[in-house]
Amino acid sequence: MSRIDKINNAIKREVSQIIQEELKDPRLGFITITEVETTKDLSFAKIYFSVLAENQQVKAVEEGLLSSAGFIRKLLGQRLSIRHIPELIFKLDKSAEYSMRILQKIQEIEDESKKNSSDDK
Repeated sequence: MSRIDKINNAIKREVSQIIQEELKDPRLGFITITEVETTKDLSFAKIYFSVLAENQQVKAVEEGLLSSAGFIRKLLGQRLSIRHIPELIFKLDKSAEYSMRILQKIQEIEDESKKNSSDDK
C-alpha cells in the first residue's frame, strides 16, 4: 500500500468519525464516506460521500459539508500526523444510486421475460 493510499484511508476513517460524532449540523443525517482521493502533493482531497435522501435533502447535506469543511480540516490536523492537511472537496458519490437503477432494470427485464414465457404456454 502506497503512502497516498494510507493517507486516503486515514482521512476517510477520520472524516467519517468526525461527521458522525463531532458535527451537530442537522442537515448532516446519515452520510457514508465512500472514497477519498488525495493529490500527490496533498494540496487537495476529494471526499466522496453517499446519502440516502431526496434531491432537496442531498443539496442540504452538500451545503452542510461545505460549511463544515474548515472545522473538519482543523480536526484532521489535530488527529493526523502529516505535515500538510489538504483542502477538502466534498463530492456526491452517485455510484450506489446508479447500481440500484441497473438492478431495477435487470429485475424488470427478468419479470418481463418470465411473463412472456408463461404467455407462450
